[in-house]
Amino acid sequence: MGRVNFTSLTEFHLLGLIHDHKWNLPLFCIFLVMYIVTVLGNMCMIFLICFSFKLQNPMYFFLGHLSFSDLCYSSVITPKLLDHLFSNQTAISYHGCATQLFFFGLFVGAECFLITVMAYDRYVAVCNPLLYLIIMNRGLRRQLVGAAYTGGLLTSTIHTTCTFQLSFCISNKVNHFFCDIPPLLQLSCTDTFISELFTFLLSSVLGSFSAMVILVSYIKIISAILSMKSPEGRQKSFSTCFSHLTVVALFFGTAIFMYARPISSYTVQKDKVISLVYTIVIPMLNPIIYSLRNAQVKDAFMTALYKTVTYK
Repeated sequence: MGRVNFTSLTEFHLLGLIHDHKWNLPLFCIFLVMYIVTVLGNMCMIFLICFSFKLQNPMYFFLGHLSFSDLCYSSVITPKLLDHLFSNQTAISYHGCATQLFFFGLFVGAECFLITVMAYDRYVAVCNPLLYLIIMNRGLRRQLVGAAYTGGLLTSTIHTTCTFQLSFCISNKVNHFFCDIPPLLQLSCTDTFISELFTFLLSSVLGSFSAMVILVSYIKIISAILSMKSPEGRQKSFSTCFSHLTVVALFFGTAIFMYARPISSYTVQKDKVISLVYTIVIPMLNPIIYSLRNAQVKDAFMTALYKTVTYK
């Protein structure tokens, strides 16, 4: 591939998922359906949480922001992928690439902190049920959510700055379906050690902090559940935590695999598949996971549906 002078670089070309164009239409249809499900599922969760009296407690407040984060970071990536599959348009401007990476990092970082906050919320609900609403008051909830978005903004700013302060002169062809850090670093003709170090350390610190909070919270939760005398109480507590644990496993499993490791271990095809999981699959699954195992969400949905049908 020809060398590209940094000063004249105005765009990148995303090479996409696969090079065989005969699969473009089937993949377009699959990802379009998945994106529609993602948008409808997360918007439905946000709507129910905002307007249903049954869902006005701290857990659903955080879940609403989780749905918002899922909706946003999926929308940063998926429409461009669909456009590439449908029209075979690969170009994305230099500033568009930086913007995509920034907002993707913002909402993924915010989601990481939100999942951590939700673990603390479950700890308070199970271990201090009588004081739950007092501890998780409206002011604290807003502060925790604000901290989550601030953390996402900070990490995204650092990642984007470290990546785009580099000179890209090897090529402008990004072997990925969106502007992500590892494939961009591979295009740099300058030393990427500092950028790789910042990416690795920041991802490791963020992941370690979140994992520690989640681990400690669930150790205390499990201890409290096992000490309960009522089988019904134990089952209910386990049920309310299971959905969150599923989301934790999906999100952190893929995110740590992608970013908390040296860029030298990056393998294109395998990492494209992993990227599909956390950019398209997880945002689609989260509202399904929380709604299928939550009687209150299902009741709120049926009530809203009944009111809509009755009104018509």
